Order: sequence, then C-alpha cells, then structure tokens
Amino acid sequence: MIPVTKPFLPPISQYQEYIEGIWKRNWLTNNGPLVNELELKLKDYLNVDNVLFVSNGTIAIQLAIKALGLKEEVITTPFSYVATTSSLVWEGCTPVYVDIDPDTLNIDPKKIEDAITPKTTGILATHCFGNPCDIDSIQKIAKKYHLKVIYDAAHCFATKYQGRSVFEFGDISTTSFHATKLFHTVEGGGVFTNDKGLAEQIAYFRNFGHDGPEQFMGVGINGKNSELHAAMGLVNLGFIDSILVKRKQQTDYYQKILKGLPLKTIKLQDYEGFNYAYFPVVFDSEDITLKAKKILEDNQIFPRRYFYPSLSKLSYVTGKTPVSDDISSRILCLPVYYDLTREEQDLVGRFLYKALSIK
Repeated sequence: MIPVTKPFLPPISQYQEYIEGIWKRNWLTNNGPLVNELELKLKDYLNVDNVLFVSNGTIAIQLAIKALGLKEEVITTPFSYVATTSSLVWEGCTPVYVDIDPDTLNIDPKKIEDAITPKTTGILATHCFGNPCDIDSIQKIAKKYHLKVIYDAAHCFATKYQGRSVFEFGDISTTSFHATKLFHTVEGGGVFTNDKGLAEQIAYFRNFGHDGPEQFMGVGINGKNSELHAAMGLVNLGFIDSILVKRKQQTDYYQKILKGLPLKTIKLQDYEGFNYAYFPVVFDSEDITLKAKKILEDNQIFPRRYFYPSLSKLSYVTGKTPVSDDISSRILCLPVYYDLTREEQDLVGRFLYKALSIK
C-alpha cells in the first residue's frame, strides 16, 4: 500500500533517551524543561523572535484570533483545511471568503479590497501547500484598512519568503506539528509573532490565564503541550534537513516522470524558499480526477482530494467562490513521505498514465 503520507519516525533509541529523562524527573506537562528546550531550538533553527509550543494547529489559530481581538467579519480563503474556517466560527467571527488565485491556490489579493466592509477586523490567509501567499500585497491592504493579519502556515515548516522564515510575517503566524507534517511532535502546533507583548499574552492564554499558582491574568484555555510531545519534536528536529532534501528529490522525480501529462502544478511564490511538503496536481476535469483516483486506489495507492470540498460549501457558512470550487473538484495530492521509493513513485506515474489514457 502507498498512502498519501506517512509520519516520519526517528530511531526509537533516541526517543527513549528523552523518555527516560521524563521518567526520572516525573514532570510530564505544565511548561516542562523539554517544552522550553524545544521552543528555544525552534527559535534558533527558524531564526524567529518568539515561538509558543501549543497543543495543536487549530488551537494555535484560535489563540491568535483571541489575542488579536478579532470579531465580526474576517476575510479568509475557501481553499484550506476546515480548521481555518471552523476556528473563526468557533470564536464567534463570520468568515468572508475571497476566492483564490488559480495558479498559486492562495487567496487572491486583487479581490480582497472588494470584500472589506466596516465590520471587517482582520484577514486569515493560508499559505497553501507551503506556498507563501502574496504577503507584500496583503500587508499593504491590511495597513491601508487597519486590519490584523493571521497566516495559517500549517504546511510551512522551513518555508522561507524573501530569505526569511514565513513565520515572521503577519501579526501572528500559526503552524501545525501534526504527525503528517514535515516536522512533527505527534500532535502539536506553534504560534509565532514578532510582538513580544502578544507572545506573552498568548503564553497566559494557553495556560488558563495563570500568572502563578493562585492568580490569573484573565480568561485562558488549556493550550499547553506535554513533555512527551516535546521529546518527539526534539528528536525530529535533528532530521529535518534530511527530510527537506528527500522531499525536494521526490518532487523533482515526480516532475520528471509526469512530464508531458495534462496535469497542472502550483505556481510557487518563492522557488528558493519552498519546502516541498506536498505534491498537488490539477486535472482537466473532475471526471478525469475521479477516474485517476479510482485507478490508483484500485492498485493500493491512496492520493487525497486536498482540499475538497471548497470550504464555502460547508453547511454553516456562505460564500461564492467559483475558482476554489473548480480547483477543489480537480485536485489530487500524490503520495510523498520520507521513505517513499522511486519505484513506488514510478508506480504512481504508471497508473496516472493509464488513467489519462497515455501509453
């Protein structure tokens, strides 16, 4: 079987070393030493000012919304994982969809201003598949209309934009450290901001608002993460450069073996800074997409329709997004993971040729 992805697992002996230390200290959670060590090492590796390790990428978005005081309408993308939209709704905001660019698959900045109303308080944009948004254009609009900006950078570990970590941009950037991501802590997420005051506020938010054992700075939630998860992150961080090299090699090989097929790949915003986290392809029609998916699955190869359906189709929101609707009906993400072999990629390519009736 060839799944769309597999979690990277480091040598178990290296993880066990950290686990033995956790057992000796008997300190499992509540801002333990490994959580602090991971945050410091992530700051150093990513060259960012502030990083907070939290329980998952969805909580990261919700903490960002709360910290920035977003309310009423927030402009966002219809082409993302459901957590981008559901977090806004969960926090009492109204998602206002702006359609995507058909080439980058990110929110189209040329359409943002038309969606701004007196009720608009912010922009929540996704760097889809690790491909940065047009950050400069979004920032100009945000500055003009005094809007806060959150970037859902769940796919973006190690992605750079103009030579800097993509996590440095926006008022707050968030990411996921879920097991399926390039860098993972099994479950987990990160919040990034250049604003020290915001970072301190979010640190209180993620721990019930505690300011010491018997007093509180205000309302908070349980957004902490554990020593066990931090241990996995610390081990995996030692392998991230190798993981990134492998993903680029796999992407280059897919591009080689699929050359000439009627498939469209995404237009990159920054070729030098891309992390190659996913390999999405867009077919000419939904019928062909479903045919390809079936042929692959009949042969134990399991791509995913990332992202389907378009979020504007959710039952609890409204919005007209024809480009996103169209792309979501025609896209498949092909398998990529650390130990995927070239022989397995050849199999994927062979069945795609068959699906597209090319010999």
